[in-house]
Amino acid sequence: MLDLWDGVSQAFFLLISLDSDLVEITLRSLQVTLSALAIASAIALPFGALLAVRRFRFRRTTIAVLNALMGLPPVVVGLVVYVFLSRSGPFGVLGLLYTPTAMIIAQVIIIVPLIASIAHQSLRELWSDYHDLLISMHTTYFQRIKALLWDGRRALLTASLAGFGRAIGEVGAIMVVGGNIDHVTRVLTTAIALETGKGDFGLALALGFILIGMAIAVNLAIHWLTRTEQEGRW
Repeated sequence: MLDLWDGVSQAFFLLISLDSDLVEITLRSLQVTLSALAIASAIALPFGALLAVRRFRFRRTTIAVLNALMGLPPVVVGLVVYVFLSRSGPFGVLGLLYTPTAMIIAQVIIIVPLIASIAHQSLRELWSDYHDLLISMHTTYFQRIKALLWDGRRALLTASLAGFGRAIGEVGAIMVVGGNIDHVTRVLTTAIALETGKGDFGLALALGFILIGMAIAVNLAIHWLTRTEQEGRW
């Protein structure tokens, strides 16, 4: 019990004093996750809008596969990325394995299906309201997608925040492709696992508090955006 209290007190001291290792790991986590989120959103949001406005063969199958990929095991993603980026893999010559870039690639693969699926569900309802108007104006598919993305930006921000929450807490794929190298690829989740194994509960708890704080902030933001969107409809 004393070890627990010592760890908590040390964690608060590290937070208050802005420990250099703590700040470095946190900033690297944000750098990797925000980079992955920007790339994933640029891919997933237009794709979700396309699924909402375009009718094509195998559309239902595509949506079903997209929803299924939301539950894709992160460790499997890490393994696939590792194989492709390893020295014997097709992209091994790029030397990306055990770098933040490899971690970003893994996170992008993990969160694209989540963001695209949420975006599609949100924009599908919006498209039902805009369908007749946009069709009567003889708009192109690009113009329809652009209109949906702009008018549904609040719901799409919710989708992106959900992707951020998924990515920031990821550990399996990140550990496989990043290697948890100190001052290079060590992020919040991998550092917590390492420090817990070493018995350094102070730093582990401090990192955990930061991770929990980010998760709470994201959930509060999603709740606020969802509530304001519902109020706006009324």
